[in-house]
Amino acid sequence: MKKITIALLTFTLLTSNLLKADEGMWLPMLLKDNYEQMQKAGLKLTPEQLYDINNASLKDAIVWFNGGCTSEIISDKGLLLTNHHCGYEAIANHSTASDNILDNGFWAKSYAEEKVNQNLFASVLVRMEDVSDKVNKSLAGAGANGEEYKKQEIFKGIIAEATKGTHYEGMVRSFFKDNAYYLFVFEKFTDVRLVGAPPQAIGKFGGDVDNWMWPRHTGDFSMFRIYADKDNKPAKYSPDNVPYKPKQFLSISTKGVEEGDYTMVYGFPGRTNRYETSYGIELATSKINPAIVALRDIRLTAWKEEMDKSDSTRLLMSSQYAKISNYWKYFIGQTEQLKRLKVYEEKKETEKEFTAWAKGKLEYESILSNYEKAYADYNNYALHATYMKEGISGCGILSAALNYSALEKALSTDTKNADNVKKATDRIKLTNDKFYKSFNKISEQKILAKIIQMYYENIPVNQQPAYMAEVLKKHKGKTNTETFEKFAKSVFEKSFISNSQTAAKFLEKPDLKKLQKDPAYAFVMACYDNYNKNIESHIDAFNVANNVEGSKYIRGLMAMKPDNKFYPDANGTLRLTYGSAKSYTPKDAAHFNYFTTLNGIIEKDNPNEFSFRVPQKLKDLYKAKDYGNYADKNGDIRVAFISNNDITGGNSGSPVLNANGELVGLAFDGNWEAMSGDIYFDSKYKRTISNDIRYVLFLIDKYGGATNLINEMKIVN
Repeated sequence: MKKITIALLTFTLLTSNLLKADEGMWLPMLLKDNYEQMQKAGLKLTPEQLYDINNASLKDAIVWFNGGCTSEIISDKGLLLTNHHCGYEAIANHSTASDNILDNGFWAKSYAEEKVNQNLFASVLVRMEDVSDKVNKSLAGAGANGEEYKKQEIFKGIIAEATKGTHYEGMVRSFFKDNAYYLFVFEKFTDVRLVGAPPQAIGKFGGDVDNWMWPRHTGDFSMFRIYADKDNKPAKYSPDNVPYKPKQFLSISTKGVEEGDYTMVYGFPGRTNRYETSYGIELATSKINPAIVALRDIRLTAWKEEMDKSDSTRLLMSSQYAKISNYWKYFIGQTEQLKRLKVYEEKKETEKEFTAWAKGKLEYESILSNYEKAYADYNNYALHATYMKEGISGCGILSAALNYSALEKALSTDTKNADNVKKATDRIKLTNDKFYKSFNKISEQKILAKIIQMYYENIPVNQQPAYMAEVLKKHKGKTNTETFEKFAKSVFEKSFISNSQTAAKFLEKPDLKKLQKDPAYAFVMACYDNYNKNIESHIDAFNVANNVEGSKYIRGLMAMKPDNKFYPDANGTLRLTYGSAKSYTPKDAAHFNYFTTLNGIIEKDNPNEFSFRVPQKLKDLYKAKDYGNYADKNGDIRVAFISNNDITGGNSGSPVLNANGELVGLAFDGNWEAMSGDIYFDSKYKRTISNDIRYVLFLIDKYGGATNLINEMKIVN
């Protein structure tokens, strides 16, 4: 397959002023190509101050937090700042009924008080490198079906060569749908300790109601610290480890942000799909997104019913609830905004233009017709794939049961190997230790019944496993609801996986026949065997076609519009976006200011609504106007502000920097009117919602009394 050269990529980044500065997630390595435009927007730093592999630069203060969020180093002692929702699981894991730091907040007043975490990591980028030529040369001659496997082998070789003789880790990522490849080398730290967090009444203020909305009044931050060995290198937890000494940390400005001020967001955005076709948008809005919302709603409703019954249950289940609810609402908003902004129609116009341009051009003229054929088959099976991921795997007991498949294989081999059995059981035990802590049988039985009923009613019968007929025959009720409630009850009564004690007893002496007869295991394996044999090939064929045609389509768009600026989709790699603080008008007769204040929190206070209960201490500080040095020119505490920076999931916790590279805000969300942003950037509505750093400092200092942390930071005005 022909690949676009990096020279062309650089050219397209340089040559256009058609797109505004606020659109695009830019690779720091190529920021010199945007520098003139950034200067005009207000930037006062040099390109080398933003990104330099030979000297300390801002990129050394930006940290990939646990593979799904961003954090930043804000002291010379490895102090990290990220979002409350990024640290939520760690905070919840340390919370008990007797020491409820999730509800009460937590502030370490010394290193000794900081809390050790399991399975938490923070990675600092060492360097990035264009490896397109290496990958393309090695891929020469590989067919489309074998290319992905070969790519992974090539990536492993490149990473091994780049990290040889070091303690570094690496990854290679594709850009522009396999038109370019970059290597990223990291220093990964695994001793990351909890330092501070406000109570969730502040950190999650507004809950699901305010999520993805503006105006916003959440204090969405938490603090951690990176620890290293005596040589300042990554090390497993040890009481002998010491705070990490970074190459660079961020200064914090208390000057604030005014409308029109230059802003940068530096972080690790997760995924965007800005080059999606009309076929993909139609499928998402008509089938996939509504299915995800409906399936997640089943889990959220059942969990919430039990969480509302007791604080101990709520604490145990709150982390998993938060994970699911965030993107439950996201998919509702994305569907609504894609339709409102008529993105499907705009994509059709672009494709119409492309078809006319591509006529007679051998490489490009069949792309859209090939897309149409691929989607014609995929549309029949895409919903099934969604139900497997969000439905079958979304049922707690079925998800747990699936973990036993490796054990079945180990027990089934003709030459049964005790070591393999032990390895399989040890892995399950490790998973179960965490799983059963938040496993609520009452809610999970309801979830199983309702999700399997949805699967039965919405997936074509000829795509369902034969085992479903046995379920219907054995548990037949007067209605589908009664049938699947009887089925779920039977599973929870008879499956050893339904509680931790019987699961532990089985793992002490695992038995192949007992495993295969277990109703939870038998059902989930029937679903996955059916999927693997009858459905997966269609999904795989589509993915190959989508990658092949998508790569050519992007290359064709660049050739069709050589004066346009093209930027790569987000893919979990370090990016910088730039724009400015900016208000907006969401609809007729409504205008949203660019910042919110503590006044708005007091206005929303509702003691009868869990998500809007304002802590008494915060109300006391408000009443006394005890704001310290953190008030704005009007004497108010600004809670949050919006800017037109381009962000997506993964940017949670990203620093918002001013023209001097100083920390002025903490990005935590996008706005409802631009929920289409992962697929379509709308410059009129797209906004990044960030905490004003002065609100963060106010809470650390005045609310938390953690002056030790304030003194550790470099605060400038």
